[in-house]
Amino acid sequence: MSDDPSTSDSYPDEHAATPGDAPPRRRRASTSTSVQHRAPTTAPAPADTGTRTGRRRSGGRTADEAYEELRRAIDRGELMPNERLIEVDLAARLQVSRAVVRTVLVRLGQDGLVVLTPNRGAHVRLVTEAEAVEILQVRAVLEALAARHAARNATAREIASIRRILDRMARKLDQDDLLGYSEVNAKLHAAIIAAARHDTAARLIAGLRAQLVRFQYRTILVPGRPAQSYAEHTAIVDAIAARDPDAAEAAMRRHLGHVESTLARTVTAQRRRGGASRTG
Repeated sequence: MSDDPSTSDSYPDEHAATPGDAPPRRRRASTSTSVQHRAPTTAPAPADTGTRTGRRRSGGRTADEAYEELRRAIDRGELMPNERLIEVDLAARLQVSRAVVRTVLVRLGQDGLVVLTPNRGAHVRLVTEAEAVEILQVRAVLEALAARHAARNATAREIASIRRILDRMARKLDQDDLLGYSEVNAKLHAAIIAAARHDTAARLIAGLRAQLVRFQYRTILVPGRPAQSYAEHTAIVDAIAARDPDAAEAAMRRHLGHVESTLARTVTAQRRRGGASRTG
């Protein structure tokens, strides 16, 4: 909207009477003059189509909401690696326009979760076993940094919450619920990252974790690994509760180093089995 005062409907009265003056002579109204000086009518603003990032379409989601929903679908494995992502189907699923879908796919491509191929569309990125090992190596560095900052910045309430999550992990082990243990394990890591208050590390870790969806449960199913994993997490939590940044960083690095080596062993074992089946 313009702030130009010439569009105002209020003007000073040039013929206002002062005490002692004769009443002003009445002037004949001129239709042509009144029309000539009427303020121009402002044209209505164009309707919002909702195609801008973050703007809401009528009855739909914003682009940011659509991005988060599609990312969660990939994280949860609802959209499988190498699965084609068809714009018209995603637009109906997310209740957004195809233009918004394209914007969302570009963002997911930048996150490393989607592959965009000219003239062929998009598909969920398939992470190889070798890449998964490299991702865990990078995560070890970033999450060790997060554990260090959590030891410094976590509130007493956050530490109590982290301990409760660790207790839930113990109960899952007692119930021999290894998949449930793995899910609660992810919540423990998320709580530590949140307590660190390191936004850049949190953003990078989220992108890396999302690429490991198909490997989420593989290591915890290795015999002997569950008890070792719980001991490693206990050491991390104890160090954070003790406000010992060095110990927290070292414990997290040690834990993810063990996850990496366990995954590498499962990859090697699978390759050997595959080779044996081909030669047999």
